[in-house]
Amino acid sequence: MNELENARKIISETDKKIAELFEERMKASEQIAKYKKAHGLSVLDTSREQELISKNSEYIKDSVIKEYYVRFLKETMSVSRDYQARLNNGMTVAYSGVPGAFAYIAAKRMYPYADLIAYSNFEDAYRAVEKGEVDTAVLPIENSFAGDVGTVMDLLFSGSLYVNQVIDVGIEHNLIACDGASLDTVQRVVSHEQALMQCAEYIKARGYEQIAYPNTAMAAKYVKELNDPTVAAVASEETAAIYGLKTLASKIHTSRTNTTRFAAFSRAQHELKKSSGKMNESFILVFTVRNEAGALAKTLDIIGAHNFNMRNLRSRPMKELMWSYYFFIEAEGNINSQDGKDMLRELSATCDKLKLAGIFYSK
Repeated sequence: MNELENARKIISETDKKIAELFEERMKASEQIAKYKKAHGLSVLDTSREQELISKNSEYIKDSVIKEYYVRFLKETMSVSRDYQARLNNGMTVAYSGVPGAFAYIAAKRMYPYADLIAYSNFEDAYRAVEKGEVDTAVLPIENSFAGDVGTVMDLLFSGSLYVNQVIDVGIEHNLIACDGASLDTVQRVVSHEQALMQCAEYIKARGYEQIAYPNTAMAAKYVKELNDPTVAAVASEETAAIYGLKTLASKIHTSRTNTTRFAAFSRAQHELKKSSGKMNESFILVFTVRNEAGALAKTLDIIGAHNFNMRNLRSRPMKELMWSYYFFIEAEGNINSQDGKDMLRELSATCDKLKLAGIFYSK
């Protein structure tokens, strides 16, 4: 046997082993797909893929071959994602609004392969998950410009669902209109009142009349159906593409830091590994404290004593009890660690009601 034949023999034997391992890997992907669907997780997990590439590439000693191995890993994970998407074909995701709304855009980014189902309000979308009508719901929890989304926060406290994903969606407003329109033909601008407010400086400078609409996507739909070059909408580029409108002016909003945080709610709670060691692990607690001096301070001391860094602390009034409040905390760290378990046990003794409402990786 010459060198060529010997090399080909090695490749054939190696390919057979690779095929067996590949099938084993894809079978494991089936289990991951089931877990992701049950817990409302995206098929794409960027942080996990980066972690695998960094860890597994260290097995290769030859620096040149390592470059190709990284490509091999990326292709393998891409194939795995496609397979998981195929298995989860038909996954349903609820959102509030219409196609093109920012909630729709957030849901599409989280679940590019899922069927998105529109609901008229936040609570209907949330309850649809609770009743098993859909697999998960994508709802806004906070806007950097307008603050908390109270209705969703109240559902987080009183409902049975869990937050397993959170993403930030930068809100960019553009002036969009039908074919034939220009900045000079436009006389009226329609959009959600907050969008109009955030673009007020530009709109007033152009001398346009402002008309409030239920949301940005519905405004875009109205402009499309009206097909009047004197009427434009304020909405995103994605919305313009959905309704076949053109952009007359980009990024006309005054604030450049306007961002909305969207959370994915599902019936099962995600559980991070006890020793994953990732820096971007986060969790959400909602709770009430006893009506006594220092009760809230004692709760916060417990969290700090267990080395969890709080990123967010907010209070919300309880509708059923006048002048009573519940609290929302978002903190960094692995709640499934021993410190996390000890902390929850201590908090349970000091809080009237305590709910671990979310476990997720921060983006």
